[in-house]
Amino acid sequence: MRLGKVVRSNNHCDYVVQVDDALEVKNPPAPDDYGFGSFVKLEDEQRHWAVGLVYNTQLLNPMFLNSGPRLSSEPDPYFSPDLQNEVRTLLSVVLIGALDEQYGYGKQGIPRVVVPINTPVFRMSQEEILGFHQDPEGKTQFSYYGLLMNNGGNFAEHLIYQVLNDITPMFVDPAQQRALQILSKELSWKMTIGAMR
Repeated sequence: MRLGKVVRSNNHCDYVVQVDDALEVKNPPAPDDYGFGSFVKLEDEQRHWAVGLVYNTQLLNPMFLNSGPRLSSEPDPYFSPDLQNEVRTLLSVVLIGALDEQYGYGKQGIPRVVVPINTPVFRMSQEEILGFHQDPEGKTQFSYYGLLMNNGGNFAEHLIYQVLNDITPMFVDPAQQRALQILSKELSWKMTIGAMR
C-alpha cells in the first residue's frame, strides 16, 4: 500500500514523508496504515532505495493562528472561492537498511545511497518485514539496534521495544523468538529503571 512520498531529509538516515490525501489519490491511507513503528519501503519503478521505520508524526495546519479576515455571515453560494485544504500529515522515517532486490533478505545498516525527493513510500508486507530480518543464510538479524538508538528521536527506546514485539511472533524458530524476547525484556527493564530515576 502506498503511503506518500519523500519531501525532505534532515540527514542521511532521517527522511520526511508527506502522506497522500484525498486530493492526491482516490483511496488515501488511513492513520492505522502509518502508525508508530510501521515498516516502510522507499522505492520507485527503477529501483528499491531503502527500508525505514516511522518514528514520529507531525500534523501541519497552515490555518492555525492565521489572523486573516473571516466572513461574518453565511457563505454566498454564488461566491465561493476555491480554498484548498492544506492540512498535511508528515512522517519522520529513519532508514535502517534495504532489501536485496533479487532474494529479499535484509541488508541492515545505513544505506549508501541518497533517496531522491518524490520517491514513493509504501507500507511493507509481513513477508517483506520477515525477509528484512533474515540474513542470506536465513538466520535472524537485528543489527540496526544502535542506529535506532542514535536516530530514533525522543522515542528511540519505545520504538525498539515496539519493533521487537511486532517482529518476534513472525519467526517460527523458537531459538530466534527466544533471542528477541530476551532483548525485549532487557529493554523493558532498562526503560522501567530509567523512569524511576
